[in-house]
Amino acid sequence: MPPSSVPPELLDALRAAIGADQVATAEAVALLDVGWNPQNLGAGIVVSPGSTQEVALVVRLCAQHGVSLVPQAGRTGLVGGSVSQPGQIVLSLLRMHQIEPIDAAERVAVVGAGCTLQALQEAAAAVQLEPGIDLAARGSATLGGMVSTNAGGVMAFRNGVMRHRVLGLEAVLPDGTVFQDLTRVVKNSAGYDLKHLFIGAEGTLGVVTRVVIKLDPLPPASATVLLGLPSVEATLEVISRALHIDAGHLRAAEALWQGFMQLNAAALQWVDAAMPLDQPMYLLLKLGGNHSDALNAALENLFESIASDYPGANGIIASSARQENELWRLREDTDIVYRAHPQAPSYDVSVPLSRIPAYAAQVQAELAAHDPAWRPYIFGHLADGNLHIILNQAGPLPPERAQAVEHILYRNLQAMGGSFSAEHGVGSKRIGAMNDTTDSTKLAAMAQVKQLLDPQMLMNPGKLFTS
Repeated sequence: MPPSSVPPELLDALRAAIGADQVATAEAVALLDVGWNPQNLGAGIVVSPGSTQEVALVVRLCAQHGVSLVPQAGRTGLVGGSVSQPGQIVLSLLRMHQIEPIDAAERVAVVGAGCTLQALQEAAAAVQLEPGIDLAARGSATLGGMVSTNAGGVMAFRNGVMRHRVLGLEAVLPDGTVFQDLTRVVKNSAGYDLKHLFIGAEGTLGVVTRVVIKLDPLPPASATVLLGLPSVEATLEVISRALHIDAGHLRAAEALWQGFMQLNAAALQWVDAAMPLDQPMYLLLKLGGNHSDALNAALENLFESIASDYPGANGIIASSARQENELWRLREDTDIVYRAHPQAPSYDVSVPLSRIPAYAAQVQAELAAHDPAWRPYIFGHLADGNLHIILNQAGPLPPERAQAVEHILYRNLQAMGGSFSAEHGVGSKRIGAMNDTTDSTKLAAMAQVKQLLDPQMLMNPGKLFTS
């Protein structure tokens, strides 16, 4: 039976509105994939509307009964942004995965919130286009969730984050009315650009249902190199060189500190005589362009200059698509860390590029001083300053230790112009960090917007705000 705090008459009304088979309770919910967080389906009730009109009906009915909603789709979030509890209802958008026909000349895609990034990438590639954003969870992360967390990924240094890829969107407001701004053009100076209220709002201001995404030409060729380098400073300098390659353009620059590289290589049984894994830093670079030969030649020239300036540096240029995929798996298979250290405490920060060497050295030293066993795994999108830091310890941490780690990682970020959350969002896990590091006027303005649009506080409660 569903939790008693959800009125039976509401469930009956939901079944009548969207179909009994789209209102899952009890055993039916137990059969669903819970996703990254075991509390995602804690509500015990999952409704799955198939259209914006049905989402509006669900939201309106829940508002009338005073029952809160937790929007979900891929359930890949890492900060508890989609956890739910008894007395709430999970609103799944997975059925809303449509992709409208893509006009290659227009370079725009209109998709449902439940469409996965990979599905959009494949549809766009069919007409030689791409959405200009990519991340490892592409097969399960949905566009609605990516909009709601303002996702970043490996191409953010070049194309911006999700906020920069969205031309327009549609969302259902907390009272069940539909906000529609499906603008398909880049230039639009007609008043307040209110779509940005929903980008990064994590479902607290409404439910994103459709998104208009700007597309870019897909380069016909790519090339990848894995480099072993002596320092963070050298890694940043090599990225700067790669940004100025004439044969193509830099599509990704992913840094792997030695501990992360060694762990993943061992787990994947990856061995290459040209890469003995004895360097402090590893850097994956991907170029895109028109001709593979020119891209590979550019990487060879880059490596020659690196070897001259940094004796002892080593590297591998992928010779096939298969080898390219193997090299990228070393970076993207982050589940390896969590298999080695279940529920390992993880953090997602942005640091100005000039401050990264000192910041990385500082946090490693201070973590080791707090606990000599702590040797964090560090990796990330170094071209835009986004570092992922995962402790080599099973979690969760006791509260006092968790606070000590956050103090080490976050205390200087605001002053240096960084962020405690680069691309994972705030969810329920990082509310304390947001309150500690965010300007009080900004926090007050956010609260005013929330009160205006969601006075009943029914949309994804306990995320971004404590209630």
